[in-house]
Formats: sequence, C-alpha cells, structure tokens
Amino acid sequence: MVQLRAALVIGLAAGLAGAVCDGIGLSSGAIAYGAVIAALVVRPDFSRWPLAIYPVLLVVVGFCMAIGVALGLALASVPQVFVFGLVAALMQLLVLLLPGKLRLLSGVAAVAGVLPLLSSSPSWSDWGQELLAIALGLAIGTALQLAFSPVVIPPAESAPPDPDELPLAERVKAGLQSPFFWRKLVFASLALAIGQGVGAVTPKYLYFGVVLLLNDSIGDTLARVRDRMVGVTLGILMPLLVFNTLGIGSLQTGLVMGGTTALALALNSTNYLRTALISSGVAFVGYGSLVAWYIPNRWIDYLMGCGLALAIGLLLFPNSSLRRYNQLKADPAATAQQLQRLLPAAREEARWLGLPLPEHSRAEPA
Repeated sequence: MVQLRAALVIGLAAGLAGAVCDGIGLSSGAIAYGAVIAALVVRPDFSRWPLAIYPVLLVVVGFCMAIGVALGLALASVPQVFVFGLVAALMQLLVLLLPGKLRLLSGVAAVAGVLPLLSSSPSWSDWGQELLAIALGLAIGTALQLAFSPVVIPPAESAPPDPDELPLAERVKAGLQSPFFWRKLVFASLALAIGQGVGAVTPKYLYFGVVLLLNDSIGDTLARVRDRMVGVTLGILMPLLVFNTLGIGSLQTGLVMGGTTALALALNSTNYLRTALISSGVAFVGYGSLVAWYIPNRWIDYLMGCGLALAIGLLLFPNSSLRRYNQLKADPAATAQQLQRLLPAAREEARWLGLPLPEHSRAEPA
C-alpha cells in the first residue's frame, strides 16, 4: 500500500510542479527542473529530509549554476568545450571545500555548474527561472509528501559532526595531494571533448559519467555504474510508452514519473528509483518532441560514460577494495569498522569478477 501511495504522490508532485511552473510562465527548461525536483524530493518510505537540506541545496545549486552562467557570458567567444572544461575543473576544486556532511552534494555541485553551459546562450534570466523552479519543486514535493504521509514521521536529524574530519586547510591540502582528485579533475575537464571526439550525440553524458560514477575505488565505481545503467534503463521505458500514446503535457508528466516509480518498486528496485526518475524526467519533460531520438542516444552515451569511468578507474591509479579488504581481514590489528567500510565495494568487485562474495564476520572487541 505504501508503494502504491508513493507512486501516486511522486506522479502527482511531478505533474503539479510542471503545471505550476508552466502556469507562471517559466521556460520549458525551468519546467523540467521543477518537475524532476518535485519527484525526487518525495521519499518512497515517506521519511522526511532534514530541514537544513532545503536552504543548503538551493544555495549550493544556485552558486554553482551562477559560476557557469558568469563564465559562459564572460567567455562567450571562446569555444564551448574550453569553457565547459574550465567550469568542470572549478567544480572539482569547489567540492574540496565542502565539509563532510555536505560531501553527498559533490555530484550535485559538479552537475549544476555545467548545466547553464548546455544552453546555446546562458543568461541570468534563465538562471533565475531555473532556481525558482527548483524552489517550487522542493516546496510542492514536500507539501504533497506531508499531506499523504501514512503516519507523522519527524524530520531526520542532521548527522553529527565527524570528530575525525580535517580542518578546511588540511582537507584542501590532502585533496590536492591525492592522485584520485587530480585524476577526476583532469578527466572531468576533458570528458566533453572526448565525447565530441568519439562522435557521441549527447557528449555531456561522458562528463556526467566521470563526475558521478568515477570513485576512488574500483568497487565503488562499479556499484555506481550498475546503479546508473539499471536506473537509466528503467527510466526510459515509461517516457517511450507515454510519449508514443498520449503525447506531452502536465498530466502525461505525472503518468511518466508515477509509472516509473511503480515499475521500480514492483521490480523491487528501490535502490535505482532516484536514477530512474531523473532519467524519465530528463527524457520526457526536458526534451518534449525530441524524446524519440534522445532516449536511445542518451542510453548509448551514458554507457560510453560508464565505460570511460571504468577505464579511468582501472588504468590510472587503480585502487581495489576487494584486495584491500582481504589484506585487512588477514591483519589482526584491523578493526571491524575498517572492514565494514570496505565491505560493500569489495562485494561489488567480487560480484563483477564472479568470485564468492566476502562476508564480514569479525566482531568488534568489547
């Protein structure tokens, strides 16, 4: 019953947000932001986000998008691939400044910074409309979740500060000394050029593959690749079905997002739901009549982005979680927390290699 309610609320949130944004005269691109954010902010289990996430998200997204707009306008005569690479590098440097509790927004910052550059002519007017659409999406999605929550669930508490987190200066210094940071920064800057060079129809997805999927360890990268491709695949089915039968509109937007949610939950694929909703929203709301050619090319180009992320992770400074896990397990001095942190990535590597999945059995000493 909760799953059915989640599908209905997510569909209603996306459709209503799209209709509101359209009703107040926002651009088609801004409407897509509002509809997708409204769907994403609704949690399938109806638990509530920490209240601080709303202003923080708006500030981070607005600031990163503002950098993209400012550089896009200042360097309007410079080839797009150069400006894109410059903004991509700045976003990676900006991520170093985020404290530990905001590190989950690293991918959001990396994507938000380049979004204005995907337009043929970035402008402050579009930036304002898109930020307004995001705020409306957050408000509408949250209000509908609260209205349809089966029980009153208090907002989640913010995570306590990590006592082991380094001060800002030391954190930046450590990041600049890490080969994994420079690996990601260099290839994030080059990803769009690589995509154009290999003839990708939508080369931006090679950039998204690098910044969203490439991780310090091979196991974490493999896990993100699996999440992305399963989610993207689930997310393209409903847009194709609805577009070919009912066309485009706010009602159809709700049907697509609610249908994608129902499909993911019915297949017990809740872990892939967020990626699937982004895939459905971007393909259906953001591109309208282009959806027919955009969907297959988006899937192919994201697959290329996954391949690029895997190739970088395997060939440049490879870091195997499975090997490290086995080394720690044989070390009597290793703690249970160290093993537990490595276990998911180690299991992912073992799964892809067809090896027995490692099990964490060491108890923490009393």
